Amino acid sequence: MAENALGGFLRARREATAPSEVGFPDGPRRRTPGLRRSELAELAGISVEYLTRLERGRDRHPSSQVLGALADALGLTPDERVHLYRLVKVGSGAMCQQAAARPELRPTVRALLDRLESTPAFVMDAGDDLLAWTDGFRLLAEPTGLLDGDRPNLARFVFEDPKARTVFPDWERLADERAAALRAAADLGDEVAAALADELSITVGNEFGRRYTAAAALPAWTGVQRWTHPEAGTLTLAYESLLLPGTDEEQRLVAYLPADEAAAGALDKILYSRLTH
Repeated sequence: MAENALGGFLRARREATAPSEVGFPDGPRRRTPGLRRSELAELAGISVEYLTRLERGRDRHPSSQVLGALADALGLTPDERVHLYRLVKVGSGAMCQQAAARPELRPTVRALLDRLESTPAFVMDAGDDLLAWTDGFRLLAEPTGLLDGDRPNLARFVFEDPKARTVFPDWERLADERAAALRAAADLGDEVAAALADELSITVGNEFGRRYTAAAALPAWTGVQRWTHPEAGTLTLAYESLLLPGTDEEQRLVAYLPADEAAAGALDKILYSRLTH
């Protein structure tokens, strides 16, 4: 990797950003291509001196919140945000570390999930990874895209997948809850939750960062959540969260039940029509 890859990338993107794209006039007296440092610093809410240190490689450990603000100000694409995140991780040596192994579920917890069929239920950890789920939950969530990939993660889906805003009609509230859950876990020392929060602060930017910073309450353990299913339409589901004791890392079981007759009928349609085929 180049000696100052992060600073070089930030400077290149600044110089490639037309002032008119971010609300500044394109004047004939400009002696620098793209944005001036002072303009980018103003947009990102940081000092010119600090931006200069970043671009010149004098400071190589900016916070994820600062990088998220710079990504927002530069209008980085999702791919460019991921590249920025990787530059930071490579520069700090974190990319050399292997991803944390998924914690094993106790056999009795897996047996409990089996007993819950065909109730939509899953087990998740403090970093919002979905560790295991019932067939009932698979049939509910799979068509939405939530279970795509080798390691489904609720917070990543909520903040990074555009489909999430359709799947969850009350997206704003759910986004607040997932950011607050990560903040609570990170504050208690959970390294996986803290790493994910850093990642989302860069790859998502202010949409996540402002919620994470402002989090002042823990998410409810029980409540009502609305889903929009591609086949069954909008479902109103009640949920219960149960903490699973006796594990090195926090795990909780979440189960969904229909909150009204319409949801009960729709769940029956989703679950039994598919389970019988």
